[in-house]
This record gives sequence, structure tokens and C-alpha cells, in this order.
Amino acid sequence: MSTHALPEHPDFLWRNPEPKSSYDAVIVGGGGHGLATAYYLAREYGMTNIAVLEKGWLAGGNMARNTAIIRSNYLRDETAAIFEHALKLWETLPDELEYDFLFSQRGVVSLAHTLGEVREGTRRVGANNLNGVDAEWLDPAQVKEVCPIVNVSDNIRYPVMGATFQPRAGIAKHDHVAWAFARKCDEMGVDIIQNCEVTGFLKDGDRVTGVETTRGRIHTGKVGLASAGHSSVVAELAGFRLPIQSRPLQALVSELHEPVHPTVVMSNYIHVYVSQAHKGELVMGAGLDAYNGYGQRGSFHVIEHQMAAVVELFPIFARAHVLRTWAGIVDVTMDASPIIGTTPIENLYVNCGWGTGGFKATPSAGLTFAHTIATGTPHPLNAPFSLARFETGDLIDEHGAAGVAH
Repeated sequence: MSTHALPEHPDFLWRNPEPKSSYDAVIVGGGGHGLATAYYLAREYGMTNIAVLEKGWLAGGNMARNTAIIRSNYLRDETAAIFEHALKLWETLPDELEYDFLFSQRGVVSLAHTLGEVREGTRRVGANNLNGVDAEWLDPAQVKEVCPIVNVSDNIRYPVMGATFQPRAGIAKHDHVAWAFARKCDEMGVDIIQNCEVTGFLKDGDRVTGVETTRGRIHTGKVGLASAGHSSVVAELAGFRLPIQSRPLQALVSELHEPVHPTVVMSNYIHVYVSQAHKGELVMGAGLDAYNGYGQRGSFHVIEHQMAAVVELFPIFARAHVLRTWAGIVDVTMDASPIIGTTPIENLYVNCGWGTGGFKATPSAGLTFAHTIATGTPHPLNAPFSLARFETGDLIDEHGAAGVAH
């Protein structure tokens, strides 16, 4: 864990420069992926004449509405590779960015409640180990050892039959992650421009030459789209369609409590996950709403169902009070895997479709997207996640393969 102190007043958050008329590259979206992309463009490729354009305020979209889980124990080779690369970057980022964003490798436990989940979980542990990802299979007694507050009784609706466990996984404070990347971008000369909505694109035939914004026209040779939850809307402004849907994803926190929850526990069958933040609040996530939408709150019945299950799994939470609820807006592809690469428009690149996995991938997504933008060709880690796979049928169906939530 880094010992770098948090700055008391991140002044760069309040600076909001006027856009220049021209940049070498423009990143649309000032969340984690957009800021990480700008950081790696500057650090790895020396591209500092960059603007990060944010419709609202810095990291005010999905980056501020996730539940901070970081892990890499995915089944498919392509997915495991990019998330494990991200986890390795997470382990060095606090020192690299000189910012303690409270990265805590407390482990992630994924419960199995059915025989099918037991078989899938043991299969995934084997696949993880073959891919160099740390993973273990726990029986119910071992689950109780790792997380004593889990109810492993047989006399509940969703009995715990075992679990996968990734010890290196954990959580980080998401808004501080954004500030850490933003501060380094600011030091290297990147312009972070807030309250700047992209309203259209300038094109010469099928080649992008700039963007129209609510703060004026900006000319640029390269544009990277990293606007989670609204990627399809922005893509249509540029004249092409993305095979994604936007759905509200539920989450909530309780009031502050003394430390009682030592790890992160996920249940894919119930579709709920629980951790305890550094300040003491319980952080709980629920499922996607069944309908498309852009509202940053979801349907109460989704949370009601998941919280009923949580109280059975964690009886100690029965008297906890909900402090607030919210929803992030996630891009979901038909194979539940991201799109990161080129588009039909020359010099226009896209990073979207991460579903529930966007925060976990932040550093790796930023590094590979920066490579793609700077060189015009995909990094080996993001090459499988091209837009073209939806035409060829070479899908990466992580959700169908592993049923893994978040």
C-alpha cells in the first residue's frame, strides 16, 4: 500500500480551461477510462497536446457510481488476460501516480449456490490457474474462515455450496482513482475541460477532423470515445451504430459501521455483492434493470429482492440502515464483453461495452486504448475486442461462459 498522502485541495478539479482551437487528440469522457487513456498517451507516447472533454464534472458519471471492486478471475482467455494485466497495474499505480487511492487487496469470494455453479466455479479456478491468475476453490467451512459473517447454514433459500476465491482482488476508492490520473494528466499538460458536451463531429468524408462542443469547435487528428453509458448516443452523432444497450445498474450504501466485513463477497445466482468501504459503510450492488434507460437511479423492486437475500446471507446486516441508492448506466454488448478499437470512421476510436467490468479494467483499458489511438492499431490485449467480431461471429461470451457478475 502506498503511503502518499491525499492532497487536501485538488486544485486542478476547479481549473476549467477554455478549449484550444486544435489538439493532437481529443478524449470524449472524463471518467476513469478517459483519464487513464490521456495519462498513458502522455506518459507512453509523449502526446501532451490532448483535451479530455467531460459533459458534466470530472468523474461524475459511472466512475462515481460503481462499487469499487477489482478482480481478474474471469474464465475466457481474452478476458482474463486484459483484467489480469489491469490488476498488475493496480498493484503499482499508487506509487506510480503518487496518490493513495486506498487500493486494498482483501480478496473476492464468489459464492456458489447450485451444483451448476459449483461445477462452473471449479472449472473457472482451473482456467484461472492455467492463465497465471490466482484462484482457489473454498468449501463452505473455508468460506466461513475467510468471511466469518457469511451464513453457511443449509436452512436458507440460497445455501452456500462453496466459492471461488481470488486473494489478490479487492477494492479501491473510485473517485480518488480518477483524481490520481487527473492530477498526473494535469502535471503533464493535458487539458481537462469540464461542462463541455460533444454535440457533433467534423468529418472529411469518412475521416474525423474535429468535434463540435457546447464550448466551441475543436479541430483534432484523433478522437477517442470513452463515454460509458452513452457510447451509442455519441457514436450515432459520428454516423455509425454500436451493438450495445444502456441499462441502469443498481447499488447502495449503508450508514457507517465498525469493521465487520473483511473481504468482498459476490453471489452471481442472487446477483448481489457486498464489501465494506474504508470509512465503514457497507457497499452493496444489485442487478441490472430489465429495461434500457439513462436514469441514474433504478427500480426499487430490484434492490428489494437483492437486499432480502443479503439479510439471509449476512444476518448481521439485518438492522443496518440504507443511506443512499443510485444507479450507474452501463453499456452492455450482446456477448457481455467490451469493444475497444477502431471504428468505421478513420481516426475515431471507441472504448465501450464493459458492462459491470469497467472500473476493474481502468488502467489496462487506458493503456491499450492509448496504444490504439497513438499507433492506429490495437494492442495485443485489446485486439480480440474489436467491433468487427460482431460481423464475423467471433464473440467473447464471458457472461454465457461463466455467468460472472461484476
